[in-house]
Amino acid sequence: FNSWLCMDNLLCDEVWLSKSANTFEEVISDPVALKSYENEEFEEAFAVCLEKEVLCLPEPDYTKYLHSNNLIFPRCRVIQWFIKCRRRFNLSFGTVFLAFNYLDRFVSICQCNDWEYWMLELLSIACLSIAIKFNEISGLSLHEIQVEGLDYSFQSNVILKMELILLKALGWRLNSMTSFSFAEMLGFDFLEPHHHVKLISRVTDLLVQATLDQKMMEFRPSVVGMSALWCTLDQLFPPTSDTYIAYIMSILNQSQKDDIIKCHKLMETQTSMCVENHHYYCPLSPTTVLLNTHD
Repeated sequence: FNSWLCMDNLLCDEVWLSKSANTFEEVISDPVALKSYENEEFEEAFAVCLEKEVLCLPEPDYTKYLHSNNLIFPRCRVIQWFIKCRRRFNLSFGTVFLAFNYLDRFVSICQCNDWEYWMLELLSIACLSIAIKFNEISGLSLHEIQVEGLDYSFQSNVILKMELILLKALGWRLNSMTSFSFAEMLGFDFLEPHHHVKLISRVTDLLVQATLDQKMMEFRPSVVGMSALWCTLDQLFPPTSDTYIAYIMSILNQSQKDDIIKCHKLMETQTSMCVENHHYYCPLSPTTVLLNTHD
């Protein structure tokens, strides 16, 4: 009895629980009310994710920094390595997009003027290792991670030190909102189940290629994710695309709408240019060569 009294002291006047249950019972009995309820919940969650996104972006002028330090091509090599590791170890796309994010944030924060490729490789191993620990059910040893196509080899204690440096630099903010997580949130649950695989495959292909494209780096992950979804829906499910994209646009401010339209147009142009080459999207950068020779 005393323990129950103690438990009761932990409650915070939670009468709302019974009211919420009654309200929800009323909602689910009315299809129109249910749709409105779902939209409201989604819009609140989406707004939170947009706010969270700002905390996990690279520093301003990151692309200029990459150019001034000749890091565009080395960065693309590292991203290709992430993709190879995903295939070899059957990692989720969510994991590799987190690794992309950690890499870009750290490089933009570090602002080192003497980058060498071995330093990027060490950083990339640390980024992937942390992303795996954060996002995967099963982990990989530091030795296993280094099996896949690296130019350099590092001792485990060196990688662990790099992981700690990385974590401190990122402020331990690891649950980043990436272009993939936005696309996943926005587009993978509203179609019939048998369409999901095709949609996911096409969207993730666009997102990976966009990560390699320096022109896409000026856009936020949310913008890239929505643009990739828009392009894919236009190609695969045109009637659904018009309705759904109109709804997404209705909950954004004008600046966000303008960015999405600009990003979508760029992505759409590149996609149409590469259809005859059997690529869904070709980045406006030297990385097309990497894609053809290192896959």
